[in-house]
Amino acid sequence: MTAPIGETVGVGQDDEAPGTGGGLTVGRAAALVGVSVRTLHHWDAIGLVSPGGRTWAGYRVYSGDDVARVHRVLVYRELGFPLAEIARLLDEPGTDARDHLLRQRAQLVERGARLERMVRAVDRMLDASRGGIRLTPEQQVEIFGADWRPEWVGEAEERWGGSPQWAQYAERSAGRSAEDWKDVAAATEALNADLAAASRAGTAPDSTAANALAERQRALLCGYFDCTHAMHVCLGRMFADDPRFAAYYDTLAPGTAVWLRDTIFANARAHGVDPATAVWG
Repeated sequence: MTAPIGETVGVGQDDEAPGTGGGLTVGRAAALVGVSVRTLHHWDAIGLVSPGGRTWAGYRVYSGDDVARVHRVLVYRELGFPLAEIARLLDEPGTDARDHLLRQRAQLVERGARLERMVRAVDRMLDASRGGIRLTPEQQVEIFGADWRPEWVGEAEERWGGSPQWAQYAERSAGRSAEDWKDVAAATEALNADLAAASRAGTAPDSTAANALAERQRALLCGYFDCTHAMHVCLGRMFADDPRFAAYYDTLAPGTAVWLRDTIFANARAHGVDPATAVWG
């Protein structure tokens, strides 16, 4: 049934309609619940919420129960129910207004818990994007040793922060606890000890034993990001050419930085990668 033209253009829409015991015109009801007049007209047309009263002039008005039904529709819609399903729920035999409120409350609590989990997940990603290692500087030194410099994380972010590998590193690091990092540090220390021993023993970089050590290091790096053999070659160059990395590895045993680079190169060749043309990515 088409609404009187006065409702559509706004006649009497800002006040309670006279002679109806305080019923609200469609415009006033729409303003009260925060929807458009068009929406209420549509819900009326499909039989979802129809105003039950009329003014002396014939305008339809919404009673308190009508407005309460509108609110229940809004909650179900917010929960993702289609209008047809909402109509079925509201008109379900044997279900009163209190039943709907209890049902909606339970669903809202469940949704709130889900949203809280989503917020925590987003916070976790934000933490990850701010640097990866979720440890205090003191914890970093305690776990990685006195030679560790917490500022290295910031320097690495400045250098690689825009890369997909940094995003992987940050996300994976954010999920690690202090105990996880202790395990990583222990694995790194064990690998470094074996690298130093192989370097001191003069193990040939293209030997099976050296290749196995190179693969152990690459696997450890893959715990941070997906490290291909070409990427490993790029890192090997840096280990030997960057004075700080070279000093770090040569502290393990003199000449280890160059030996490790040559070992990584030999391992890459064994996997079909030419170190001379290898690039990051």
